[in-house]
Amino acid sequence: MIPELLEFLTREGAPFEVIEDHEADTAASHIPGRRLAKVMILRDGGSYAMAVVPAAAQLDLAELQRRIRRYGLALASQDELERLFPDCEIGAVPPFGRLFGLPVYLDRTFAAEAEMVFESGTHRELVKMPMGEYVRIERPGIAPLVRLARAA
Repeated sequence: MIPELLEFLTREGAPFEVIEDHEADTAASHIPGRRLAKVMILRDGGSYAMAVVPAAAQLDLAELQRRIRRYGLALASQDELERLFPDCEIGAVPPFGRLFGLPVYLDRTFAAEAEMVFESGTHRELVKMPMGEYVRIERPGIAPLVRLARAA
């Protein structure tokens, strides 16, 4: 876990559990996709935002743009991610925009889950915490952000 995240969660008094090393890969394969967080970094011009959705879902970029009235959003490039999150491994950014000075938008259906599991800044550990605690300390904007699956 990156030190900034550990310090932040400890300072906020948030209960959390760390799933370490080889257990993280096994745990991730057994966590329902509706509880595992997917963190997406979006940009428009020089400003960035973080969208947090269930790993099994697809971000509805048009809906997010409409909700926050920022219509030029696109996914940040790998170079941008490396610059914005130098202490994090690519694809392992934790869902705490407050740590990085970014606004965070959380999918409404994901917010209704009892708990969430997310990357700790490394691919060697996952963090599990109650969703209510995540919302309390991060204070994300909550809105419907994912595309609904269509019936076949």
